[in-house]
Amino acid sequence: MVARAYTVAFEGVEARMVEVQCAIAPGMPYFGVVGLPDKAVSEAKERVRAAMAALSIALPSKRIMINLSPADLPKEGSHFDLPIALALLAALDIIPKDEVEATVALGELSLDGRLIPVLGALPAAMAAAEEDRALLCPKACGAEAAWVGATQVLAANTLNDVVRHYTGQTPIVPAEAGEVFTPPAGRDFHDVKGQERAKRALEIAAAGRHHVLMVGTPGSGKSMLAARLPSILPPLSAQEALETSMIHSLAGLLSEGGISRARPFREPHHTASMAAIVGGGKGAKPGEISLAHNGVLFMDEFPEFPRAVLETLRQPIETGEIMVARANAHIRYPCRFLLVAAANPCKCGYMSDPARACAKAPICGDDYLGRISGPLMDRFDLRVDVPPVAYTDLDLPSAGDQSATIAARVNAARARQAARFADHPNITVNADVEGTLLEQIAAPDPEGRALLAKVAERFGLSARGYHRVLRVARTIADLDASATVRLPHVAEAVSYRLAVGAKG
Repeated sequence: MVARAYTVAFEGVEARMVEVQCAIAPGMPYFGVVGLPDKAVSEAKERVRAAMAALSIALPSKRIMINLSPADLPKEGSHFDLPIALALLAALDIIPKDEVEATVALGELSLDGRLIPVLGALPAAMAAAEEDRALLCPKACGAEAAWVGATQVLAANTLNDVVRHYTGQTPIVPAEAGEVFTPPAGRDFHDVKGQERAKRALEIAAAGRHHVLMVGTPGSGKSMLAARLPSILPPLSAQEALETSMIHSLAGLLSEGGISRARPFREPHHTASMAAIVGGGKGAKPGEISLAHNGVLFMDEFPEFPRAVLETLRQPIETGEIMVARANAHIRYPCRFLLVAAANPCKCGYMSDPARACAKAPICGDDYLGRISGPLMDRFDLRVDVPPVAYTDLDLPSAGDQSATIAARVNAARARQAARFADHPNITVNADVEGTLLEQIAAPDPEGRALLAKVAERFGLSARGYHRVLRVARTIADLDASATVRLPHVAEAVSYRLAVGAKG
C-alpha cells in the first residue's frame, strides 16, 4: 500500500507539483529517498526520523522507501521535510490518507518537531489553488501564502499540531493574509535644488516607464535624483503586487508575510557579477533585474560594470523577461523594470571643467562612455546631461515641485494609458507598445512628423531609436493631457534622445 502527499519543486517563479510516495515493505530496516533529491532532500530522512521520535512515534523495522515523482525533475530545498513526514504518517495509518492527498505541503522540520519557515510559500499557494488543494505550511509562512486567497492555507507551529489537525483533535484555523505595508514618506524631489531638466526627464520616465541615462560630474546630484524616483511612481496594482511578491518570496525578501504596494528599487554595486544581475548561481536564483520587476533598477557608475554584465541587459530590456540557461536548469523570470543609469562624463569626472579635467580630455570622455556599447545606448529613451550645481545656489530656497505634485501628474498620465490599452492585456504603459498600434497612438501632426524626419536623417536614428522617440513623445503628450502628439512633444522627445551622444 502506497501513501501519497503533495508538494512543489520550484522552476523560477513556477511551482511544479511533486507527488511524494511512501511505501513500507517487509525487509531489512532501511529509509531511502529517490527521485533526483539534492543533499538537503536526502538529509530529510534524518530530520523526519528525529521529529517522529519527538512525537514518540517509532518507525517500524521495515524497508521504508520515499519516491519523489516525477523522478526526472530535480528536487532542491528543505521544504520537502513536511510532505515526506505526512506521507510516512499516512502510510503508518496515523493520519487519514485522503486528507493528506487533498493538501499541498511544504516546510522544514527541526529535530524536536517544530516547523521552520521556508522560501516560496506564495508561488506554492498559487500551485495549490490551481490543483484545488489546501496548502499546509509553517506558521511563519501562513500570512504570506494566504495572499493568494483562492485556497485554504493551514499554518502550523509543529508536526504535533499537524497530527492533531488531521486526527480531528485540534483543527488548525486557516491563516489570514498579512498586512499591506504602506511605505513611509520617502525622499522628496523638492529637496533637489536645480536640475529641472533632469527632474522633467524622470517624470517622463515614471509616466511611461522609459529608460534613463544621466551623465554628469561627480556630486551633481545623479544618485540624489534617482533615489527620489520611487516617490513619484504609482503604487503597484493588485496583479503587479502579486507578481513581484512571488519573485521576492523565492528570494526570501517578504517581511513577516506582508506585501508592499511600493515599487521595488534595486541599486546593485558596480562590482556585481553577471549571476547577481541577471540571475543564476545555485538553483538559478532570480537576479537584480527580476527583483526589480515592476520597479526601478538603478545602476550607478554604469560604465564601471563589467562589459559582459552590461551586454546581458540588452535582451531583457526589450522582452521584459530573462531566460537563465544553465547546464542543469533553464529558468524563465519576468523582468519588466525601469532602468536608470548614472555615469560620469569621463574617468576623472571633470571633462567639462578645464581647471579640473585631466590631460587626456576630451579623448578620455569618448573612451569612458565608449564602454557603453552602441546597441545598449540605443535602448535608452532619455539621455540627460546633469551639470554641476554652483555652491552659491545651494543656499537658495527650493523652487521645484514636490514629489506629491509630480506623482499626481504621473498618475493621471498612467490612467490615460490604462484606458487606451484596456483591450490589450499585455500592454500597460507606452514603453510596451510596438508595431501598428504604436503608429496609431503616437502618430505626430504634420509639423512633428517633418521634424522627426529631419532628425532621423541628420543624426542617423535607428529604427529602434525612431520608435522610441515616438513612445516618449506619446508619454509627453499624456502628461500634457493631449489626445494627439504635436510638434512640441516631438521636439522635447528628440532633445532627450540627442542629449548624450548624437547617434541612435
